[in-house]
Amino acid sequence: QVQLVESGGGLVQAGGSLRLSCAASGSTFSINIMGWYRQAPGKQRELVATITRSSSTNYADSVKGRFTISRDNAKNMVYLQMNSLKPEDTAVYYCNARTLAYTSDWGQGTQVTVSS
Repeated sequence: QVQLVESGGGLVQAGGSLRLSCAASGSTFSINIMGWYRQAPGKQRELVATITRSSSTNYADSVKGRFTISRDNAKNMVYLQMNSLKPEDTAVYYCNARTLAYTSDWGQGTQVTVSS
């Protein structure tokens, strides 16, 4: 099992930037894909970005060109740099780890609020 702890959320004005971090512990050797998801009030959780162990990335169309996901395998960390933030980016952001055994673990989430 993998334990995930997110940090870096907060309140920012539209157009601003935030950097989210996620620290993984436990069976980190088994992690394959890491990602960020978000859930706004009254909406389903949605994909933001994913990154493989070899650093191939995938982004939701809504964040392409504004968000950048990165990963440090040696430190068991994944990051989400968020620029040009919009009010519609407001959500709880969750870190996710998918293992080679096809299990999936989640962090507790961190709130991101973008004011207009």
